[in-house]
Amino acid sequence: MGNNVEQWSSKLAFILAAAGSAIGLGAIWKFPYVAGTSGGGVFFLIFILFTLLVGLPLLIGEFIIGRSTQKDAIQSYKQIAPNSSWHFIGRLGIVTCFILLSFYSVVGGWILIYIFKGLTGGLSGLTEQEYGELFGQSITNPGLTIFAQFAFLLITVFVVSKGVSNGIEKASRFMMPALFIIFFILIIRSVTLDGAMEGIMFFLKPDFTNVTSETILYAMGQSFFALSVGVSVMVTYSSYLSKNENLPQSAISIVILNLLVAFLAGLAIFPAVFSFGLEPDAGPVLLFNVLPTVFNQMPFGVFFLIAFLLLFLFATLTSAFSMLEIIVAPLAKGVESKRKRFSWILGICIFIVGIPSALSFGVLSHITLFEKSIFDAADFLVSNILMPLGALLIAIFVPFKLSKETLYQELLQGSSLSKKLFVLWYMLLKFVAPIVIILVFLDVLGII
Repeated sequence: MGNNVEQWSSKLAFILAAAGSAIGLGAIWKFPYVAGTSGGGVFFLIFILFTLLVGLPLLIGEFIIGRSTQKDAIQSYKQIAPNSSWHFIGRLGIVTCFILLSFYSVVGGWILIYIFKGLTGGLSGLTEQEYGELFGQSITNPGLTIFAQFAFLLITVFVVSKGVSNGIEKASRFMMPALFIIFFILIIRSVTLDGAMEGIMFFLKPDFTNVTSETILYAMGQSFFALSVGVSVMVTYSSYLSKNENLPQSAISIVILNLLVAFLAGLAIFPAVFSFGLEPDAGPVLLFNVLPTVFNQMPFGVFFLIAFLLLFLFATLTSAFSMLEIIVAPLAKGVESKRKRFSWILGICIFIVGIPSALSFGVLSHITLFEKSIFDAADFLVSNILMPLGALLIAIFVPFKLSKETLYQELLQGSSLSKKLFVLWYMLLKFVAPIVIILVFLDVLGII
């Protein structure tokens, strides 16, 4: 049981990989449609509050667990709290990531289908209605969706089997900056469309009459989903950090990047949605119907659409890497031959478990769990139950199992954190985060 031999080559590499883990489907695909179905501007405001008051303190908490032990998601909890059941948090995170990757890879597959269609001319010059029909045909085709999901997982397994600095880091360094450049081009086009102002107002002007308990739950779930907190991914990633990195600064950088991407995604999508008279609450298909329609209005539209889809694929992959990494790391224990073997075995298992989600829009669309499709039920379980539960346990674990002095020293390493800021972080993690998570849970269960 040695320490992790793998390390990030630099602080920037860690931030890009951690931001890449956070900025995947969460910010680009999921944020716009959840905001669209949950009240627009008011959802965005609550999402920002949750991210800063609950998400950020939790992120720093996970960083401390990982970097202080330099071990994977299960062993790190065992080292801090030996002879106890706290390592269950790491195991819960691994199960959550397993389920998450099983349906996440389905959307990754959709992106691959669209890239292929774009390259072969299948996305040129269609009307908005035709784009909708095309998407419907694509996701209901059983052979195609399963093959595409398999292809997406194949890429994920290949990169993770290569290790941290050779695989994950190299991929993230190129993908993240390129994504921002394409985003800005897209936003300029979107906000200059006729009728775009209505979409900007919908997204940025909070209407408090739209607030329901569900809006608050989804905003909290989204803030955890978007930051990858609650599943110990960040415990694993920070275990590859050297002891002199500035943890608070890294966490704040990741949060700012994350909020920025959510903001950019909203600005890219909502003005276009309103400009074309589409419904903002179209759900998971929003991105696949709206964006091709917007790109279609631009010179060289297909070129930009393919470029965006490629970058969207990259962002999705960087998140998939982190999910598979947290599952592989405890089994590989830093041994390269084991890493390769377990990456492939687990990849195949995740693929098999994900098949019902892939088919839940077509041949299995008649099967529902709690009035949701298999895909939506898996998503709800992860985002609104397992992630908040994991986050709650981590918020209790860090201040309960590590002394205040140890935490202060750990955060002081590599940073010049003032005592006041430390106390603020400690209070948010120990009192605010657990209370907020419990209240939202109770509200959803109809107890309050």
